[in-house]
Amino acid sequence: MYDSRDFSAMAIPADALQDAGCDHPDVLAHCRGPGPHVRGCWVVDLVLGKT
Repeated sequence: MYDSRDFSAMAIPADALQDAGCDHPDVLAHCRGPGPHVRGCWVVDLVLGKT
């Protein structure tokens, strides 16, 4: 998603994060929300260690 800038599947990382034990409501709601999702998204950057 980050390299292609196609964030249409943001719900998939939300499910993966939740399966891995993430229970942070802001993170999960953001991923499952309508966006807009863009490169530099705080959740994607947080997961990738870019923040």
